[in-house]
Amino acid sequence: MPLSGLRAILTRSRHQGGELSGLLAAAALQAPPASAALWSAPRLALVEQLWDEGYTSPGGAAELLRLAAPLGLSAASSLMLLGAEAGGPAFSLANEQGAWVAAHEAVAELRERAALRIQHAGTALARRATVSAWDPAAPSFRRRYFHHASAREALRDGVAEPILAAIAASLKPHGQLVLVETTAAQRLDAAGPTIAAWCRLEGREPLLPAEDTITRMLGRLGFEVRVVEDLSPRQTRLALLGWKRLVRELATSRPEPGQAGLVVAEAELWLHRIQLMQQGRIRLLRWHAILNAAGA
Repeated sequence: MPLSGLRAILTRSRHQGGELSGLLAAAALQAPPASAALWSAPRLALVEQLWDEGYTSPGGAAELLRLAAPLGLSAASSLMLLGAEAGGPAFSLANEQGAWVAAHEAVAELRERAALRIQHAGTALARRATVSAWDPAAPSFRRRYFHHASAREALRDGVAEPILAAIAASLKPHGQLVLVETTAAQRLDAAGPTIAAWCRLEGREPLLPAEDTITRMLGRLGFEVRVVEDLSPRQTRLALLGWKRLVRELATSRPEPGQAGLVVAEAELWLHRIQLMQQGRIRLLRWHAILNAAGA
């Protein structure tokens, strides 16, 4: 999308009272979005600057620890973590809560970055946190081994029920699951410009699961769903905070043209995502569920 198109979106959003436009206007610099791999090293550096070192989602370590709080992790807990991001989640959960974390990441670039972060953290932490690959098309994990599981956007590149079944099979009886997933109330129109642009920038298909579909699947797999929380407003606030910080930094340190292009592309991605959440077309949801003995 050319810079003029992004400016037009920002202008429309401003006229409609959208807060994001004012925060991102300073990021719309004189450079087109750079063509690069979805998780190139420059983009990873930008995303970590936005959210936190080792993180690819708003809120960074503080939000990760908040979401994991219901699990009651300790040095006696083992956790199967789907979504290693750039190593931040495994590092934080092992370092701050002492848990034994087996992180799995499907994206090679993120997995390599995560493994390096754990390695550089030192031997003591590396014993408590590991990072390995997993295949959303053929999910398989150590059976009946983990006390708890945490998964973020684990369903985006695979079929939901086999992935959830593999998670369930990895847990011990009464194991807990925190699942965070982007959902849609109805099938998204892939031809719509906002949906098409958002999917292109996120590198995903517009086939998002529905809340009730996931809840029913968890029930069939033996989970008792305790909480379903809409995180969309919270993610919007956290994203805006990250962009505020970045815009302040850009005001004193003008980026090179290539980096400026990445900033524009990332701003466009978040503009679309937040607009879709504000319109109610997509939602970021959190499930907290417990596997009953019969399901195990």
